Amino acid sequence: MEKQRIDMPGAKKYGPYSAGVKSNGIVWLSGQIAPEAGDGVQAQTSAALNKIDALLSAANLSKHDICFAQVLLADIDDFAAMNEIYGAWIEEVEVKPARAAFAAAGLPANARVEIVVQGIDNNS
Repeated sequence: MEKQRIDMPGAKKYGPYSAGVKSNGIVWLSGQIAPEAGDGVQAQTSAALNKIDALLSAANLSKHDICFAQVLLADIDDFAAMNEIYGAWIEEVEVKPARAAFAAAGLPANARVEIVVQGIDNNS
């Protein structure tokens, strides 16, 4: 199966990359940030997760298909605030994705949080 690009029309990109790629039943989404949502980590987390939902939908998937999530925080002290939003978002998923979360200095566009996910298309 060829690689397929996953995009959201009109979405801002911060470099030369695809928003997502699907190949052989595996889906990789680029890190999603949302500095336009405001300065708060909870607002940015919620908006980044909304972008992930939209990209997954464009690939005919949902958060139920995510196998791994990686959360990068500009400040690890924002972990609890981010986790509150992330936990509510993923609450209804029976098998929650494996996840890593850590601090990373210098996120693009001064974002407070960046979220990367990988999933499986079981219908491929």
